[in-house]
Amino acid sequence: MAKVRVYELAKELGVDSKSLMTKLNELGEFVRSASSTIEPPVVRKLRDTYPAGGGAKPAASRPAASPAPSASPAAPAPSAPAAAA
Repeated sequence: MAKVRVYELAKELGVDSKSLMTKLNELGEFVRSASSTIEPPVVRKLRDTYPAGGGAKPAASRPAASPAPSASPAAPAPSAPAAAA
């Protein structure tokens, strides 16, 4: 696996380069710009951290999903009149 540039990986993961650079600094990796290259083990770690192409925050910092508003229950269909015998 060849070295990958920060901006290329950011595009692949659906995040902006600046947030990916911040994450790299948190991991102890020195990156000077979005054109900096990243070693393959670090690329694997970032791909595990960010969902593939999700464009969302890393799983650890994602807020819990709020329940979807429930739709009002459908009114029962009117019953057909009873047939006279």
